[in-house]
Amino acid sequence: MEPLTLTTDRLVLRPFAPSDAEEVHAVCQDPEIQRWTQVPSPYERTHAEAWVNEISPASWREDRQYAFAVRLGADGPLVASVGVHVHGPGAYEIGYWAAKEHRGRGYVTEAVTGVARWLFTEVGAGRLEWRAEVGNAGSRAVAERAGFRVEGTLRAALGVRGTLRDCWVGGLLPSDLGLPSPLPYLPAVSATP
Repeated sequence: MEPLTLTTDRLVLRPFAPSDAEEVHAVCQDPEIQRWTQVPSPYERTHAEAWVNEISPASWREDRQYAFAVRLGADGPLVASVGVHVHGPGAYEIGYWAAKEHRGRGYVTEAVTGVARWLFTEVGAGRLEWRAEVGNAGSRAVAERAGFRVEGTLRAALGVRGTLRDCWVGGLLPSDLGLPSPLPYLPAVSATP
């Protein structure tokens, strides 16, 4: 995938760049980000540098992950990160974190919705999945505000630092955002006794 920039009403979502290392390092010192996401803990400067210089650019080139630095305007502060993991043809999962001082303002919901619209309209995704460890109420609230339907709890489905954890799973379909689907969707019909 060729890296690209997306915009929403208040935000610019662009691929991470070397100039982001200092802000990424500072934001990822937040114990909540280290607790609920897959970032290393403790999070060192070398982790941020590897992320912006090597890991994120390689992930775009190899179609493994599309990570966006979410900024308040083109030159504004880093407010969040939104990443789409590519699990195979048509299989996409979204993840995100927000800088502590920018939480509660709707930035992550706006960014997630913008990325979802791009996936559905430009990439041709038929479904976007969200997962979070059970108890991560902030992530769940963002997902639900963005239109995801929480579909259940998966046992031992999330690997976190050498342990398996239960996670919530949700799905977002193009139709949830009023968009056409690349393939027709035939939902299951409930049988009543």
